[in-house]
Amino acid sequence: MAGSEINFRKVARALTVVENNLKGADTLLKSLIFNNDVPIIGITGPPGAGKSTLVNAIINNLLQQHKKVAILAIDPTSPFNFGSLLGDRIRMASHFNHPDVFIRSIATRGSLGGLSAKTIEMADVLRASGFDYVIIETVGVGQSEVEIAGLADITFVMLVPEAGDEIQNIKSGLMEIADAFIINKADRDGADLFINNLKKIILQKEEQLPIFKTVASKNEGIDELTNFILSHSGLKNSRKELLLTQKAYNIIQQKMMVGVNKKKLQQDLAKALKVEGFNLYRFISDFERSISELPSS
Repeated sequence: MAGSEINFRKVARALTVVENNLKGADTLLKSLIFNNDVPIIGITGPPGAGKSTLVNAIINNLLQQHKKVAILAIDPTSPFNFGSLLGDRIRMASHFNHPDVFIRSIATRGSLGGLSAKTIEMADVLRASGFDYVIIETVGVGQSEVEIAGLADITFVMLVPEAGDEIQNIKSGLMEIADAFIINKADRDGADLFINNLKKIILQKEEQLPIFKTVASKNEGIDELTNFILSHSGLKNSRKELLLTQKAYNIIQQKMMVGVNKKKLQQDLAKALKVEGFNLYRFISDFERSISELPSS
């Protein structure tokens, strides 16, 4: 995308309209023209793992490859979270005025799991805006890991080796959604033992998952991680179909207040996903029309 300018003010306004469901949001979403090849990179992990520092280092490397990058930094809603939202911005401050980097912090606003209720829509706005990569950073809390894995094309689960931390305590759900693990702060005592124990658990799965050792604050291990992102960005995410089906189901239920055949919805969506330039919101509109045209029993 090098050479093409992105109007950041226009992008920011579109995100605000979509996030707050303001007048025109539905029309805006239906009008989006996608490059479906724009990969979404998900990074999830516990508070204090160094996610924002790591994302900052990844941005640096992607910029060296002349890539345009958008970041959605998501924090769980709480009465005290304003500082943490600002914290993401402070850690990425060196990129605020860069013409190829767009950063947006959003809160979950109480939606179940770790993603905002409008994360899918906001990611779609960014995918249609001319960026080469969209990075979504979220705190790994409960359902959020499953949600981010459905949305992202590559999901990184980020962990840190803590003294006395039993690797067995890592939730089995993390193994199901991770495409790769990042062990940050890998210069800590016990890091190698932590990684070896993680490898033993991963070996119980049918496929081996990569493990990246990083010290993001020192930029160690970031080149290898970025090369993985660059070489694996064309992967197709089989989990996305299920997530989009649920999203479409929820939207139709809210708008039409009628029963929806979820199996037929998923079948139709699976076919539509194969068409270049797929737009979820036009698909929903067409599906709603097909429901309304059915003869009432």
